[in-house]
Amino acid sequence: MNGTTTDQTLYDAIVIGGGPVGLATAIALAEADIKVALVAARKPYPDNRTTALLGGTIDFLERLDVWRRCAEFATPLRTMRLVDNTQRLIRAPEVRFVSDEIGRDAFGYNIENRRLVAALEQRTDEIERIARIDDDADGIEIDTDQVIVRTRNGTLLHGRVAAGADGRQSICREAAGIDVNRHPLRQTALTFNIRHSRPHHDTSTEFHTTGGPCVFVPLQGDRSSVVWVSTPNEAARLTALSDDALSMEAERMMHSILGRVSVEPGRHSFPLAIEQPRQFASNRVVLVGEAAHVLPPIGAQGLNLGLRDAADIADIVADAIARGEDPGAAATLARFDRKRRSDIASRTMAIDLANRSLLSDFLPMQMARAAGLHLLSAIGPLRRLAMREGLSPSWRRPSPSRATPPNEHGTH
Repeated sequence: MNGTTTDQTLYDAIVIGGGPVGLATAIALAEADIKVALVAARKPYPDNRTTALLGGTIDFLERLDVWRRCAEFATPLRTMRLVDNTQRLIRAPEVRFVSDEIGRDAFGYNIENRRLVAALEQRTDEIERIARIDDDADGIEIDTDQVIVRTRNGTLLHGRVAAGADGRQSICREAAGIDVNRHPLRQTALTFNIRHSRPHHDTSTEFHTTGGPCVFVPLQGDRSSVVWVSTPNEAARLTALSDDALSMEAERMMHSILGRVSVEPGRHSFPLAIEQPRQFASNRVVLVGEAAHVLPPIGAQGLNLGLRDAADIADIVADAIARGEDPGAAATLARFDRKRRSDIASRTMAIDLANRSLLSDFLPMQMARAAGLHLLSAIGPLRRLAMREGLSPSWRRPSPSRATPPNEHGTH
């Protein structure tokens, strides 16, 4: 093949994609003493979006020796409020979730994605077992005993299994012949960051509207990130506003609980959908991150799910190699598919149901939603169960653990 160079190494695993999930997957595999190649061009993170890292995600990043590198930029989430702002006849009571109630210092931490990616990149560069190919994948061929990855510059790499962390348009998924169920939603998310005159007290507040939720998540100082889900027309109207006008809209939405608001530069909007492949692994390819699940930004589940993908594939591949098995064999891939299916399906169903119940004009549905939130507010054991399950599935928790605040890492 003209214009190509071949890396003669047979890697145990090749990771395709350099976002947070791809980087974490490569690190987790290498930490399990697996020979891994990472195919991902180095690019500056393109925007100012943030992620709430919940529950066991912090523990996972600590095990990867990543969290200490970015913890100083993270803001704890100690209280979460749900406020019914629908103005409907039947409205749900406010629900407050407080991390102290389940023995945690915080539910998790909100951090700018660029800070997390920088920490992951730094850790990746330190690990000699990761062969970093500073290029993007251009094609994938699957043989009976290996997968061959071709980069845009013509380099060929050979591996026993490929981890596709290459997003919702995954070429890995396409090469493996995995079909996707897609359900577009008639909603658009607008994200931006704000400054405000009053402190947030480490409280995330989610206002429920007839178009979707609008959540204000704490950042460092008197700042918050905003994810505003609404109809496409309303999102287009908000996006077109001046900074001053959008600041006034945000202040109105939150009923001025954070005082005067000033929108920071940088807005991003995207249509919402639920996407899930029919399989999470097939033909020597496993899917992680958005290649494996696309969810609305409700409940902060997307990246947290993706990092659980990374943890699981590292465990399963390491176990297969320790047993002398082929990490890309059908039986190994089936173990990954089974392990991820219940987690992804349960989160997807919960988010879809919560979103549908909020949007529905069907009176019995509104009554059921209001009753459910009332029970969460009034019954302590039920509320605590919901908090624990929201952080991570119960079957993944070996023992109760506390989220560790940044200053316990010596980074402050």
